[in-house]
Amino acid sequence: MNTSDNNLKILLNGLLKENPIFVLLLGMCPTLGTTSSALNGLSMGLATTFVLICSNMAISSLKNLIPDKVRIPAYIVVIATFVTMVEMVMQAYIPALFSSLGLFIPLIVVNCIVLGRAETFAAQNNVFKSMLDGVGIGAGFTFALTLLGTVRELLGTGKVFGFPVYPESYGILIMVLAPGAFIALGYLIAVINKIRKA
Repeated sequence: MNTSDNNLKILLNGLLKENPIFVLLLGMCPTLGTTSSALNGLSMGLATTFVLICSNMAISSLKNLIPDKVRIPAYIVVIATFVTMVEMVMQAYIPALFSSLGLFIPLIVVNCIVLGRAETFAAQNNVFKSMLDGVGIGAGFTFALTLLGTVRELLGTGKVFGFPVYPESYGILIMVLAPGAFIALGYLIAVINKIRKA
């Protein structure tokens, strides 16, 4: 396999084969907690993607300088740096969205997807491949959160990204509540698995 094929495989890996939500079932806390609307899902996905890309690149470039005994705390410090940047930018420029996502933005620091990719991929590969991995896994995570948020918002309120599709009175209230997240996610995982096996 040549280099460009290998790079493409790394990039597409997070979307299909190792989608963190639909296949690996990682990061369930923000998945279930922030996807009451498509905008929230998309925003959380993009924030996590930024942290993934930057932390993967930083950890990959610093891997030979970090002593083995303190690698996990060092990874967490690197990840926390980028999460703090995201938090401050969101708080300054989009405070309403920041308030909507609330505690889930700082919790990106301990998101098992971000820490897992740092340990299993970024610490083993070069900066460019680590960046591609961050883009691929982040895109898969963003796709999953946006899809789940879209389904829940559509069924619950009759809207998609705030635009009305049908009257809100026909919406199924449970879909925008906590149980609706589990129901929608279960059906989406079933559909994705069916598509992957076809």
